[in-house]
Amino acid sequence: MKTIPVVLMGCGGVGRQLLHHIVSSRSLHAKLGVHLRVVGVCDSKSSIVVSDVLSMEFDDKFLLELCQLKSNGSSLLTLSTTSGVEYQVLTNSDSTTKLIDIAALLGKSMGLALVDCSASSETIGVMKQVVDLGCCVVMANKKPLTSTIEDYDKLVSHPRCIRHESTVGAGLPVIASLNRILSSGDSVHRIVGSLSGTLGYVMSEVEDGKPLSQVVKAAKNLGYTEPDPRDDLSGMDVARKALILARLLGRRINLDSIEIESLYPEVMGSNVMSVEDFLDNGLLLLDKDIQERVYKASLNGNVLRYVCVIEGSRCEVGIQELPKDSPLGRLRGSDNVLEIYSRCYSEQPLVIQGAGAGNDTTAAGVLADILDIQDLFPEK
Repeated sequence: MKTIPVVLMGCGGVGRQLLHHIVSSRSLHAKLGVHLRVVGVCDSKSSIVVSDVLSMEFDDKFLLELCQLKSNGSSLLTLSTTSGVEYQVLTNSDSTTKLIDIAALLGKSMGLALVDCSASSETIGVMKQVVDLGCCVVMANKKPLTSTIEDYDKLVSHPRCIRHESTVGAGLPVIASLNRILSSGDSVHRIVGSLSGTLGYVMSEVEDGKPLSQVVKAAKNLGYTEPDPRDDLSGMDVARKALILARLLGRRINLDSIEIESLYPEVMGSNVMSVEDFLDNGLLLLDKDIQERVYKASLNGNVLRYVCVIEGSRCEVGIQELPKDSPLGRLRGSDNVLEIYSRCYSEQPLVIQGAGAGNDTTAAGVLADILDIQDLFPEK
């Protein structure tokens, strides 16, 4: 039996779903000869760690009680459990030091998987240190991999010990597929992808003649957008995914190297206009331009899609006019689609398509990544 000690950073939707997956998969993992031993959990304000990380773990009852607490919006500091697990509660000021101590203790002996399901850039410092301590890092958080090129180089300096499938396309095998292509010596010369379920839904709906304002409001009501839809419409999330892919291909670029087309102007930004004002008034002013672009594309037998394009030195995200019968042109709803063109896939690209968003799908991708590194942990 292989045992993988796990510390989880981030108790939002993805982090909680990951803990649920770990608990519900115990019997399957036992058949596979692996056990995930959760020894620490962190939220944005505090951390809880078992008293003895060498031998103890949070039991399943404790983990489910923790998930319930966090789903109610409470802090780990307020946790009160009937479980008999002994643990320490640490504030943020002490959490970083404790995580480094745990990594130093476990990294060179039984190993540690540090899992980042947060949406914070504050985890970068910890992760850069733990990779040098022999620990593995698994990420759903895009920000560490889209920080400076120096931060990126440090995080990927031990490639066998890092997994980040869920940073692009949730649970879709995007990163693994690209790595397999590149490791075979095949050269990738072009990537085109719709990597936002929200913007995929928006663009396919306006194609049917619906006003952008109506579609965005509907997407918000369906839970497809962030509380402020401009977080999706800005294109920044897609740009981060594009940067991760571009860096995988060896491009030495930063986020500010990417040309990003926002679907709203700066005068409608969050520092100028409230969410309510944007939804009630700002969006209406964007309808005409989008409708005209949809109509012009249709005259050419094309459709509009919000995509990332990586080709040569070019890396950009924005609205592109694409053939209606192409994989991206046929895209409907909130699926993600990625087309990879290489020497082996020159005429017909490798196409990866499926659900590219959602806590369940993303957490499943993270869990699969943790299991993928099990060979780096000793048998007991």
